Amino acid sequence: MAGTSLGARFYRQIKRHPGLIPMIGFIGLGMGSAALYLLRLALRSPDVCWDRKNNPEPWNRLSPNDQYKFLAVSTDYKKLKKDRPDF
Repeated sequence: MAGTSLGARFYRQIKRHPGLIPMIGFIGLGMGSAALYLLRLALRSPDVCWDRKNNPEPWNRLSPNDQYKFLAVSTDYKKLKKDRPDF
């Protein structure tokens, strides 16, 4: 047991306990979903500024029709009008 690799031990445990397969699948799915959501937040959110020299305030460049929220239940972004001044 001391000389076996991690993959071989993992395969042996799965072979002994097949009930672990769905649990490992759901944990992997949850971790993948969380990673993709964090990536979406980092790339699409106006609160995150990656380039301070060329775009110091990215939230000022958003038009009222830009939907940056993941889920908007009652807001139709196509019908919104501009209600703030230009800077």
